[in-house]
Amino acid sequence: MMKKILLAVYLLAGALSVSAQSYQDLVKQGLDAISRDSLLQAEEYFRAALKKEPALKSNALLFNYIGQIQEKTGRDAEALESYNLGINLSPHTMGILLNRAALYMRTGRKEKALTDYSDILDLNPDHRHALMMRAYIYSSQNLFKNARLDYEHLLQLEPDNEDAVLGLILLNEKDNRPKEAMDQINQLIQKNSRRADYYVVRAEMEMNRKAYESAEIDYKKAIELEPGNVIYYLNRASYYIKTGQKDKARQDLKKASSLNADPGELAALYEELEN
Repeated sequence: MMKKILLAVYLLAGALSVSAQSYQDLVKQGLDAISRDSLLQAEEYFRAALKKEPALKSNALLFNYIGQIQEKTGRDAEALESYNLGINLSPHTMGILLNRAALYMRTGRKEKALTDYSDILDLNPDHRHALMMRAYIYSSQNLFKNARLDYEHLLQLEPDNEDAVLGLILLNEKDNRPKEAMDQINQLIQKNSRRADYYVVRAEMEMNRKAYESAEIDYKKAIELEPGNVIYYLNRASYYIKTGQKDKARQDLKKASSLNADPGELAALYEELEN
């Protein structure tokens, strides 16, 4: 009984201490807690600051901090609510729009992410990350013209942005420009021969062209460069299944399993293998 009383007194004292601090002190305490990775404590300080001065427009940044903490602690729905509150207070704060767009992307809501990235680009037409992400979303929706405009804009800003070039290559492949796409991926590999993902992209393009031997060479090269990448083993296993090399497919699936591949993806490939 005495322990419970002491705990209640301790909690009350802590609450009184927090309530006695100024808005600025609470925000500073929250930032200090983040620097110590004490995320839940930081969230408490920020919430106390919000209660202290609920009408301040600068509270948008506190909602942003709270949303980031909630994401890191696995509370996506609460994080989205926090970002929404922050954007309602300050609709043109790009940091919050970017965080909400990233959350939408991670949770499979591309249409909503597209709206946020478009809003960001209305504020800053040259925002590199927003251009890249909007182009990717447009491409996934087969809106090739829109995607091309964003990739080309980004490449005007950053001619050496290899990820933008790669996005444009994948777009050209989907948009029935096979020669252009293949020429571009060959140029990328010539420019940077140590990026394993380039070889995987080319292998998949070669598969589309039924250049199976070339595809196998590129899958092998990618795995040599990144032997711990589980995706590459799954991709090559799929290639082996399609080309009737079942024993090699089983070896790659076994290796992928040892690298903690997604059980659902493994099961789907094993089912395809046995059919």
